[in-house]
Amino acid sequence: MVDVQALVERVGPTLLRPVTSPQARRDVADVVIAEPDDPRGVATGDVVLGVGITTERQAVELTEACGEHGAAAVLLKPPLCTAEAVCQAAERHWVGLVEVRGGTAWAQLVWLLRAALAGTEVPDSASEPPRLGSSGSGDLFRLADAVAEMVDAPVTIEDAHSRVLAYSARQDLADPARISTIMGRGQPEDVLAKFRARGTFRQLTKGGSAIYVPEQPDGTLPRLVVPIRMGGELLGSMWAVVTGEVSEQRASAFADTAALVALQLLRHRMLTDSERQRSARLVRLLLEGAEGWRSAANELGVRAEPHRVVAIDVRAGDGMDEGHRLAVWEWITRGVGHRPLVAESGGVLYAVVPDRTGPGGWPALREALLAHIHELVPETSRPLVAAGTAVAVAELPTSRGGADEVLGLLRAGLVDREVAVYEDLWHPLVLTRMAGASADAGIGDLGPLGVLREHDRNHGTEYLNTLYSWLRHPGDPRTASRELRVHPNTFRYRMKRLNDLVDVDLDDAEVRAALLVQLLSELWNPHGRS
Repeated sequence: MVDVQALVERVGPTLLRPVTSPQARRDVADVVIAEPDDPRGVATGDVVLGVGITTERQAVELTEACGEHGAAAVLLKPPLCTAEAVCQAAERHWVGLVEVRGGTAWAQLVWLLRAALAGTEVPDSASEPPRLGSSGSGDLFRLADAVAEMVDAPVTIEDAHSRVLAYSARQDLADPARISTIMGRGQPEDVLAKFRARGTFRQLTKGGSAIYVPEQPDGTLPRLVVPIRMGGELLGSMWAVVTGEVSEQRASAFADTAALVALQLLRHRMLTDSERQRSARLVRLLLEGAEGWRSAANELGVRAEPHRVVAIDVRAGDGMDEGHRLAVWEWITRGVGHRPLVAESGGVLYAVVPDRTGPGGWPALREALLAHIHELVPETSRPLVAAGTAVAVAELPTSRGGADEVLGLLRAGLVDREVAVYEDLWHPLVLTRMAGASADAGIGDLGPLGVLREHDRNHGTEYLNTLYSWLRHPGDPRTASRELRVHPNTFRYRMKRLNDLVDVDLDDAEVRAALLVQLLSELWNPHGRS
């Protein structure tokens, strides 16, 4: 058996945090979802999820009821989990209170908790669902079960062509239309016609929230339907057979699972597309210059002409960066002109493209990236795109190294480009290579920077950043102040105070060059600035 403390530890602090834990060592019997004002399904040892709890009064009543029924713990989201009245009720009724981090999908939590209870391996980062393994679509079926618990109804997960990819348990509670859908691995044409006539599919293509479809005259039960999207593409939909109107909280929780399902659908698609996987393995041989690269180039049909390696890094922003990266992969490999050759390594997508004009060439891909990349990912995950220099096929590892170096400039914030190209950035590359080579030579201890660094540390000032902006934009305080997001007068005042603190001749070109290399050394080396 698993106790409450072990269960919380297995799922991890990314999603769960104990608030009060009088029952920390009590064995957990099951994971249940409680309806507001209706705790009848709660039993001794249960961990209870407050999915539909929206008010402090409901949270207090649920906590008290859980204590009376012998539940081990109740899980609530902020701010209810830390409300004083709720904490007092938990302590008074001797029930554990656990905070579910905001933004966590309830279905994801059900999935992870059940995996932990069953002794199944829980991912290192519980912010992501378990990865698809050799079981193929098995995780989709387990996810369908978790979603079904959220909405308290049997669920199917379907692709964009209404083919059934996975379904939950309890399908015996559904209607003949659902049974036909599962038996035929897709919605029968007559069933599709009914939903088309009601405009259900038209709503799916336009909206993002759950759609309620009332009972039909022929006895077809009501449906709750939610579209599954990632990167602007409609990947499919989820259908729950319900007995009537669903509470707003349940419908919202159902809709919230769409991003989680989208991520699994993309993973499933990547794993089941054997041609794409084979191509990716061959591309990695080209990128690494490993033994067999010539045969790989022949199999891939790579022509003997200059190529570039383009690195695309989707930055983590909203917790779904892997999904957005997969969406970008989908978009690129569907073809921008011709299909670029794509592989993934270390969370970065690498595309090998010929350096020529016309369909499938680098200029066409660059134009498409500039025009469409932001449609695939949210602003918080704005991708970094870096292109290496054009080389012969045998030298693709060199182009990849250049792309990685430029990607490093983008990650460090040393350049700000929508699409950064190696040969366009020779000057920051020269400076950063100099700074990188000198980082271990102790140059940061020479001259006035030590005084400024110490003052910034002790007084919370920004003299190092101010000096760096001045060196980047000499004689242009407006641009320098805009870079620092301060008023030009504030910038001028800082520079005056800086000159009072240290005696440095900023009119000397060699002094300016030395300071710039020192500052770049600190910026380039994240451990250089203490």
